[in-house]
Amino acid sequence: MFTEAARPGLLSLIIKYNIWIMLALLVAASSVLSEHFLTVQNIYNLLRQLAPLALVSIGMLLVILTGGIDLSVGSLAAIGGMFIAMMMPALPFDGAFALIVCVVAATALGALLGAVNGILVAVFGLAAFVATLAMMTIGRGIAYMMSNGQPVRFPKELPTAQLLQAFGNKGLPGLGAPWPVVFALVIVCLFVVLLNRTSWGRLTVATGSNETAVRLAGLPVWKYKFLAYTICGALSALAGMIVTARTAVGTPVTGVGLELDAIAACVIGGALLSGGKGTVVNTMIGVLVLGLIGNIMNLLSVPAYPQQIIKGLIIILAVLLQGVAPRLTRRV
Repeated sequence: MFTEAARPGLLSLIIKYNIWIMLALLVAASSVLSEHFLTVQNIYNLLRQLAPLALVSIGMLLVILTGGIDLSVGSLAAIGGMFIAMMMPALPFDGAFALIVCVVAATALGALLGAVNGILVAVFGLAAFVATLAMMTIGRGIAYMMSNGQPVRFPKELPTAQLLQAFGNKGLPGLGAPWPVVFALVIVCLFVVLLNRTSWGRLTVATGSNETAVRLAGLPVWKYKFLAYTICGALSALAGMIVTARTAVGTPVTGVGLELDAIAACVIGGALLSGGKGTVVNTMIGVLVLGLIGNIMNLLSVPAYPQQIIKGLIIILAVLLQGVAPRLTRRV
């Protein structure tokens, strides 16, 4: 039994760490419902599948922190994956250097298209929803035009292609941790540091929480918004690269619905769509929550449609907690 004095403190902790509690409950329930859940192979497969979403969610978080939204991330992921698949056999050289060139070029292309979003929103003042919706449509059209709507399978005998496939499907020697997961973890750690330890990170958050104050301080608000969209585009292209590496094919349908999952991960992680609030770590918890829902449903052979319903209910619950938590915290 908790004493009266202990109840407010306990309630505050539950409210503060609700996303962690949700994750723990999902892990516990999944462990009970399926004996295959806690196997190393299933865990690695789950994390490998979530690596692209993790990258896109970080980019989406940056945009949301500035008070915006980016609906084009799925299309940019498709372009990134298609570009790499088409570029590898076209290069006059191959091997590790060729792969680096392809990845850098695809990332630069994603950043360029993200920069277009940033210019439309930050410089011309278009609503983020409208600007990125247009880019989502344009980007998907570009992805289809790149190959006339057909999947692009790169030749497996090509050394560059073999390296890319090894990255997508193999892991660290000894540990077995998939390379996409290691890569995503490095990106996560990088942006944890950037958002919490640099002036750019703090001012990006400030732009969403109080844009007027940042502007009155003489700081270029447009720059932080522009960089957020540019980085989001680059991370989306990298996510497409990971998908292509896993499947050995670039397709124009890559990333369909990815923008909704990324937004959901941010919201579940506590990010405010109005801007100014959200962390990389909590967003990654949101990614894991979404992944766990799909994973346990797949292990239980549940059709995809109920998964969408459950995801929607969890998003509603997360948003309700965001609104209710501050009032409950003040009461206790």
